[in-house]
Amino acid sequence: MLAEGPAGDNRWAMAGTTRTPFMRLALWTTALTYALILVGSLVRASGAGLGCPDWPRCFGSWIPPMSVEALPPQFSADQFNATLMWTEYLNRLLGVTVGFFIFGTVLSAWRHHRREGHIRWPSVAALLLTGYEGWLGGRVVAHELAPWIVTAHLVVAIVIVQLLLYATAYAWYRRPQAASAALPPEEAAHRRTLALTIAATIVLTYVQVALGTQVRGAVDDGLDAGVARAVVLSTVGWWDGAHRVLSLGVVSMTLVSLLVVWSRHTHERLVRRWTHIVVGLAVAQTLLGAGLAYVALQPAPQVLHLSLASLLMGAQLVQWLVVRWEAAPEAW
Repeated sequence: MLAEGPAGDNRWAMAGTTRTPFMRLALWTTALTYALILVGSLVRASGAGLGCPDWPRCFGSWIPPMSVEALPPQFSADQFNATLMWTEYLNRLLGVTVGFFIFGTVLSAWRHHRREGHIRWPSVAALLLTGYEGWLGGRVVAHELAPWIVTAHLVVAIVIVQLLLYATAYAWYRRPQAASAALPPEEAAHRRTLALTIAATIVLTYVQVALGTQVRGAVDDGLDAGVARAVVLSTVGWWDGAHRVLSLGVVSMTLVSLLVVWSRHTHERLVRRWTHIVVGLAVAQTLLGAGLAYVALQPAPQVLHLSLASLLMGAQLVQWLVVRWEAAPEAW
């Protein structure tokens, strides 16, 4: 979606007719990071988070044991489940792969965009946070999937992908020098207000995702305690109520942005396009959440629910960027 500029909108242009190595690598790195979030949610849904009971090794080895008989003496047989073990181990391998891609992205940013801080520094920050995220993954295992640290692990992952997406979007879409004339003061103020509204929606969505992770942890605790899946949400407490109310707040603010764009930005294809994407993801996410709450709380929809949340936040970021770029072109 970032690869194409809006035809006929001469205020926006690609960063050039040639895609730089950084642009291609950043796009792949961002996509792989999203894939890692998806796989992480699969690990959580399948109960494979403790498939490897230690970290960074798995059952004391860099390569998992092939059978229960091969377990080191410090591990018991009841800890071994081959399916869960390999699910978690492959998740870790993907995490290492993403780490190398992010490192390569940083090197490429320094080589091809050394003078562009909006590309270089988000890439560096993403790399530093990736190291912290790896350590935090070890703490998740050490704390045996305690909901608060699982929430922290997810939030950091989303921050990493947001930083990568920021650098990627800036590389793919940049205002040409000839189009950098300042907007009329009233129009610039209006755009800043819209950008602030979108930024507030992003913050609210972060809180919503954190609440959702807490709900998920409480659900898992209930299931582990033998509560039937059909009624397990009733054991969650106020987390679930807050999560539902906040979802309405996110959708409402998203619809407000849509109405503003429809009324005052109908000629701006890029702003309109990303606003429509955000609205579609927000509505789909809310409907899926309602289905989980009132129809069936099943693992597959839970995975999709989390994946849509990460995609929604990414789309919100790009929406905010394109509005903000128009609001204050002199800052870019």
